[in-house]
Amino acid sequence: MTHSPPRYPRDFHGHGPTPPAAQWPGGARVAISLVLNYEEGGENNILHGDGGSEAFLSDIAGAAPWPGQRHWNMESLYDYGARAGFWRLHRLFTARGLPITIYGVATALARNPAQVAAMKDAGWDIASHGLKWIDHRDMPAEDERAAIAAAIRLHTEVVGTAPRGWYTGRCSVNTLRLVAETGQVDWVSDTYDDDLPYWAELGPHDQLVIPYTLEANDMRFATAPGYSEGTQFFEYLRDTFDVLYAEGGRMFSVGLHCRLIGRPGKIAGLMRFLDHVQAHEGVWFATRSQIAAHWAATHPHQRRERPSQMDAARFVQRFGGVFEHSAWIAEAAHALELGPAHDTAVGLHNALARVFRSAAPDQRLGVLRAHPDLAGKLAQARRLTADSAAEQASAALDALTDAERSQFETLNAAYVAKHGFPFIIAVRDHDKAGILAAFQARLAQDTATEFATACAQVERIAALRLKVLLP
Repeated sequence: MTHSPPRYPRDFHGHGPTPPAAQWPGGARVAISLVLNYEEGGENNILHGDGGSEAFLSDIAGAAPWPGQRHWNMESLYDYGARAGFWRLHRLFTARGLPITIYGVATALARNPAQVAAMKDAGWDIASHGLKWIDHRDMPAEDERAAIAAAIRLHTEVVGTAPRGWYTGRCSVNTLRLVAETGQVDWVSDTYDDDLPYWAELGPHDQLVIPYTLEANDMRFATAPGYSEGTQFFEYLRDTFDVLYAEGGRMFSVGLHCRLIGRPGKIAGLMRFLDHVQAHEGVWFATRSQIAAHWAATHPHQRRERPSQMDAARFVQRFGGVFEHSAWIAEAAHALELGPAHDTAVGLHNALARVFRSAAPDQRLGVLRAHPDLAGKLAQARRLTADSAAEQASAALDALTDAERSQFETLNAAYVAKHGFPFIIAVRDHDKAGILAAFQARLAQDTATEFATACAQVERIAALRLKVLLP
């Protein structure tokens, strides 16, 4: 019975050391997404068919659910968000002409028609925040799939248009995949893993992900460690903006809640932050749907063959020659725990090099001996592998004078006689004179030192070959 090799799903590489140029409209240095979570009327409550009261994100310190009972104080804090906080924020944002994205819990929107009308009149982007503001971590996938469908249906009834974006928040490990499977949303925000949007391949679905934030978020007024004063919120947002503005080409999400930032002493910090940002040129305030449309147009997704998703035969066919005539290294690397981090030249090189480094000395010696002499008989007979031929040609070793060829032949013979394996060097890193100088210097080394040097050069050659094959 054959077993599938272990595969690790988390992606630690992302955009890598050089993120793509965001190219925000107007040459903006930062795209700011102001998100207002609308949850009032969608939280846990026995009136909503839940087993107890809400306990999350309120000004009641250490709140716990009340099983089978209404929690009057908790309800009143959520009610404040709808009755007063929302309207204070609505006045602030409309007066400044700022575009807002709403994360709207469908059942909350259904219970707050005046607020929905105000959102629509302001032209705000109303995304879905799920059917109910509850925890989904233990929800079976089929139940969550049904809840997602019900949320889209109710949202469409209440708002008049279907949601084009999604954020569950208290999600499960299945949420991103289940939302993508609907094929109905342009973007999902149930991640916190980047400063830029990115594409996620979820089965046949290419889903645009716009990461969200839990730290540039007023929820920290209701969690520990957190903020106790509006000034602390302002300072954190200001510092975040200043760093991102200096870097350029980044996205800044700010998370807000009507019942939290809508309080007078808290909103003052938000107002100071907006004053600070609006005093700068090159800032694009945008809804998440606007950011999604820009990213999809500027950085459309293109699928490519990924090493971590290849079967063994294809993997060996593609990478079996990276270590010269040593396909066994690729075979063993395919059996390692590969994942998205190994779908780049640097990542895959690490996996292949692990196999080479952990091999017995005689196996590594076999890899060294699989390499051809520089400008040797195989090169003259044009019997090199395509990689070796291209590498030697890059240093003009295929166009030697008779005197140069004789010099290489003499050095090759002396080196092999002393060390027992060919002289190996990553020729793409050198010119002909540099290769000859290294040849003469390394010929004088002891064999143990030279064995280690040659192995390091084999790894370097593999790295250069992979950079041709992979991004």
